[in-house]
Parts: sequence; C-alpha cells; structure tokens
Amino acid sequence: MKVVTYIHYHDLGVSKRLGILMDDNKILDPNLVFACDFEREGRYNFRERADHHCPSSLHALLTLKENPLEILHTALGLNIFLEKVGQPTLKDGTKYLIDLSTANISLDAPLDKIETYRDFYAHEKHVETGFKKRGEKIPDAWYEIPAYYKGATAGFIGHGAEILWPSYTDILDYELELGMIIGLDGYNIREKDAHKHIFGFTILNDISARDIQRKEMQIRLGPAKGKDFCSIIGPVITTIDEFNSGEPDLLMTAKVNGVEWSRGQSGDSHFSWAEMISHVSRDEWVRSADLFGSGTVGTGCGLELDKWIKPGDILELEIEGIGKLINKVGSKAIYK
Repeated sequence: MKVVTYIHYHDLGVSKRLGILMDDNKILDPNLVFACDFEREGRYNFRERADHHCPSSLHALLTLKENPLEILHTALGLNIFLEKVGQPTLKDGTKYLIDLSTANISLDAPLDKIETYRDFYAHEKHVETGFKKRGEKIPDAWYEIPAYYKGATAGFIGHGAEILWPSYTDILDYELELGMIIGLDGYNIREKDAHKHIFGFTILNDISARDIQRKEMQIRLGPAKGKDFCSIIGPVITTIDEFNSGEPDLLMTAKVNGVEWSRGQSGDSHFSWAEMISHVSRDEWVRSADLFGSGTVGTGCGLELDKWIKPGDILELEIEGIGKLINKVGSKAIYK
C-alpha cells in the first residue's frame, strides 16, 4: 500500500488529507470512504463517525489509533464493496476517489506532521569517504552504536516542491536516504520486536548547506543551520507489509538533470532498522509518527563525488518499491 497526503485547493483555502495511491492518477480518501459507508448504513452523524474511526490526517491516524494499517486495508475493502453496490460518492456528491491529474489536487509530504526527526549515519561507504576527505579513519565508536542527530521538522517539503537555497550558503547538496516512519509507540524495545513498530518507508532527501555544516562540525556541535532549513520526503510511504514486514534491501539511485550521480543499496547499512529502533528506545519513548533517516547511502551525495548541484537543477531520487521523488533546486534566497 502506498500512503500519501494530498492537497486540495478550493474556494475556502487549502486542505491536506490522508490518501491511498491507487494508481498514477487516482487517490482513495479513506476518511471519505468510511463516511460514505456510514451514510449508506443510515447513520445520522456519518462524517463524525468517519473522523473518529479514520482521521483525515496520517499523523492523527498513527498517534491515535492502535491499528492504522488494518484501518487502511479496511478502507480499500470498502472501496471495492461500494463500487459493487454502485455508490461512488456521498449523497452530496463528494467523491472518495480523487483524480490526481486535476489542477486543484497535488501531493504533499506524505507524513503531514513529524513528531521527532532522527537522521542516522549508518552506511559505512558514505562514512568512510567523509573521514578520508578529512585525512582520518572511521572512529571505533561508530561501529559500537548507531549514531544520529535530531533535526527540525518544520522545514519538510514534498514531491514537486521547490528546494530552498538559503541566503547564507554557497554550497548546497542533496543526500539520498531511505526514510522510515514509526507506527507504534514503544519504550525499551527489543530488537526482535522492533519491526512491529514500523509503519512504512519513504524516500528522504536531507538537503545540506555544506559550507555551514563544515563550520558547525569544526565546533563539534550540530548540524543545525547546515540542515534544518529544508528536508524532503515522498512521494509516498510504502507500508511495511509490502516488504514482508522485514528489513528491505532496495536499489537507490539519484539523478541530476537526468544524469545518474548516485547508486547504492539500502541493505548496505551497517546497522539494521531493528538495531536503530532498539537503540533509540533505551529509556526513551519512540513515538508514532517519528521519522528515522538511514543516513546517506554510499555515493549518495555531491560531497562524496566532488560534484555540486546548482539553481535550476532537477533532482530525481528513486528507491525500489517506493517511487521517484522529484524536486527543482531554487535560486539563492535574498536576506532582507
């Protein structure tokens, strides 16, 4: 199942809603399909019931419901049932199947609100290249714990959005990563149980201001301003059941203006997702709607390749089983 958040532009403003991507052009709105079925059953408060049973926000679904995947699979089943009984809309004409090709519909970042963002440093090939550039070897401690930093959540954008080039940086970079979304709270989670806490996987592009990041790391603090201004996820979250509820090993590529720059495998990570989840949860809550990043896959950024993106470039990150995340690099912002 491929889960999205879609934007509906209408006369009263903009609405962001949870959806399930059915094909390249159709989105099923699970909240509305439940509303349609409650209305069919003759319920007076069918919309309120739908809001309670399946919120129209993925963040709300993950943080308020015990079985979000089961609810979404039920919505898929209701869609088939309602098609058979000839009820494609609510009585007021509201459709639960949304045409993605219409001008007033677009995709947003698939997780509409992130609880906590943790980005790991788990791919040895990427880590080794970075340390070599500084004339150093990978420290022994890197092999002992899955280290990560915590980033801001306000700067996340989705598929098709323009990438911010901040006024304070001259060197912008992309990072090709696999993202993972937590779907079940946990505390002191054992590795053998960790996969129960995964909702699904997405593409993550951790945009970096390399000149600022370099200064921050020289101070042995951060990254902060070198990272927090913009990160990208999308276009969908592919749920973990599509990967046999385990650790996927997925082909990952990045193209700039149609030319391949990066290629790697998600399974090359030195640490498993189970190890990362277990490590984070030691005497600390892992929350539903948390986002974990794997860290950059080997060859997955310009820093490794000594090649740099520029304003106007089209970045196309693709991960097997998830899709393509495409964004255009914006012009450098002017600070006023």
